[in-house]
Amino acid sequence: MAAWAERLTGVRGVLLDISGVLCDSSASGATVIAGSVEAVARLKRSPLKVRFCTNESQKSLRELVGVLQQLGFDISEEEVTAPAPATCQILKERGLRPHLLIHEGVRSEFDDIDMSNPNCVVIADAGEAFSYQNMNRAFQVLMELENPVLISLGKGRYYKETSGLMLDVGGYMKALEYACGIKAEVVGKPSPEFFKSALQAIGVEAHQAIMIGDDIVGDVGGAQQCGMRALQVRTGKFRPGDEHHPEVQADGYVDNLAEAVDLLLKYTDK
Repeated sequence: MAAWAERLTGVRGVLLDISGVLCDSSASGATVIAGSVEAVARLKRSPLKVRFCTNESQKSLRELVGVLQQLGFDISEEEVTAPAPATCQILKERGLRPHLLIHEGVRSEFDDIDMSNPNCVVIADAGEAFSYQNMNRAFQVLMELENPVLISLGKGRYYKETSGLMLDVGGYMKALEYACGIKAEVVGKPSPEFFKSALQAIGVEAHQAIMIGDDIVGDVGGAQQCGMRALQVRTGKFRPGDEHHPEVQADGYVDNLAEAVDLLLKYTDK
């Protein structure tokens, strides 16, 4: 692997995952990952442009940012690219009326959306709401449509909470794809459009940006497919086998966000 100076040359912008990089979620809130609050503060004091890029779909953007602020992070709603607001924009632009299979915590994001006579299904990390009854109803809605549209807020396989690994939306999305014979539209990582919208928000080209995340496929692989560089942290959902993934090789592996920021501040101005 090339030296760090070579790997980080020309970086002007940083995209930061949230869950597993800044903090670990739990049923009662969230726990800060050691050193991450100060690491974010150091990044924001530097000349580098910073954007938070998350697939969080159990909390509204306002609640998510509020939790992070309480943990001590310097963050605002305007600095976050999240799938629920992006999905609402798509629904409005395309005249789509969704049947929602989502977590109650994010339902408020859809308050201004027409949901009468649904002509699509929106699925997110619904947690305990992923019952047979709710999955079957989403299946029925899709099968009744002449041109079924399934929109998924991310397609992660799993994520980490303080209590352990948790099944994510991807498996349920795949079940509906298989049962209905359709392909879901993904809003969130690793969708290229999602990464591009985050880059546009900070005015940085893909080759000038680096993604820092804990997901070897969604964060690292997705960013690299867009022409970005990507570092994987050994926190959150990281598994030792990720460093030997058969399809995705990060541009570097670091123990945590603090180490990543140390390297960025040392080498990006060289």
